[in-house]
Amino acid sequence: MGSLDHEITPNSENGDARMSTKLWDKGFEINKEIERFEVGDDVVYDNNLLIPDILGSIAHAAGLKKIGMINQQEFSELHGALVKLAEQAESGEFRVEPGDEDVHTKIETILTQMLGDTGKKIHTARSRNDQVVVDTRLYLKQMAPKVQTAILDTCQSLHDFAQKYQYTPMPGYTHMQRAMLSSVGTWAGAWLEALLDDLELLDQALEINDQCPLGSAASYGVPLPIDRQYVSDLLGFAKVQNNVLYAQHGRGKFESMVIQALAQVLLDLSKMAQDIMLFTTAEYGFFDISPEFTTGSSIMPQKKNLGAMEMLRAKGSLMVSYQGQMMSVLTGLPSGYNMDYQETKKPFMDGLELTTQSCAVASLTIQQIIPNEERMKAACTPDLFATDAAYELVEQGVPFRDAYRQIGTNLEKVAAMDPDEQLKKRTHQGTAGDLRLNESQDRITAFKAAADAQQEAFAQVADDLLKGNIE
Repeated sequence: MGSLDHEITPNSENGDARMSTKLWDKGFEINKEIERFEVGDDVVYDNNLLIPDILGSIAHAAGLKKIGMINQQEFSELHGALVKLAEQAESGEFRVEPGDEDVHTKIETILTQMLGDTGKKIHTARSRNDQVVVDTRLYLKQMAPKVQTAILDTCQSLHDFAQKYQYTPMPGYTHMQRAMLSSVGTWAGAWLEALLDDLELLDQALEINDQCPLGSAASYGVPLPIDRQYVSDLLGFAKVQNNVLYAQHGRGKFESMVIQALAQVLLDLSKMAQDIMLFTTAEYGFFDISPEFTTGSSIMPQKKNLGAMEMLRAKGSLMVSYQGQMMSVLTGLPSGYNMDYQETKKPFMDGLELTTQSCAVASLTIQQIIPNEERMKAACTPDLFATDAAYELVEQGVPFRDAYRQIGTNLEKVAAMDPDEQLKKRTHQGTAGDLRLNESQDRITAFKAAADAQQEAFAQVADDLLKGNIE
């Protein structure tokens, strides 16, 4: 297939040979400095919306045909042209470039060049305002399963690690001081359950995003009998976002819900990364990791730095900043469309990518950790068992508060205990003896099946629209 420059030419019979690159063109040129400031790097991120915009346009064209605004031949021409653009977008031949203004302008301009008056009809009953919102939500449908799968891969690595070292003793800490006996399995299981809960939160955000805004136009609908439910169904949304004004108010807000959920993921990974760095220091020596997962120093020959974990720790703050950017942009905006919404696109898309990359690094790192059992047992000094000693008195009938004081005032008399034997006494739910990792595995399996189903559903919608399987 050739490039667009060779394949797409203006139709001088049905439309102007020279097409304006601005959909809002009224015969005057905008100041170039103002234009550069307004567009910024938005066109770079718009390349992520090429396929979503094409799919949305096919469904919209089908909706126009349904109410008689275009005929079957016009729909077929629009569909054929959009399919060609989709093929070239997939191959990388078709991209949004600086000067194109945005993805919507680029596609409509090319359709008009290809089809003349028929191309000009595609924008009937819609605005770039509802167009960009539906594009973003379709993009989320496309990307969400990939993000979920990346998180689940990390969950699986943590599950397997926790299962392998479920009964490996290690000191537990409070206030950064040795506190009580714990296990490597308990440590890993904590991060596992945290991420699974984060996925529950993400699911809620995705459910709210699963609403079709098309037909809301510039915030107030259109004076035409469009069938919004029909178009929503073609695009695979769970429902129509009802109120046309709220459909615009939802821009940025809906995406920020996703980023808020992902901020929880990065928060947990950031804290876990700090633990890994701490436990791999010479002072602790609890964990070892392959040298290929470390970097060196330009001046100190001996250094093996866990740079990836330092970066992962920082990514948590970066994700929180994305959340803050989006919420700050939205705070205090008046009703209706405002160009401020444009500033939510970059942190949203970057947040999805950041999560995917961070989870991949976290998963790989967990798979490479080797607990130093001898070092951890050596760190299980007698003071770590002060609480165990107090409960031995309790089992003899001494009230807990008296046992607490008796041990607390005679800590030097607390005898060393066997970590393995004491760990066996942790048998209640949630401790090393009953982590219920099978329940976590069930949750992983269920989440994975749901993510796969969502991916398949989006692929089916795209396939039906591109092949013209439209009823």
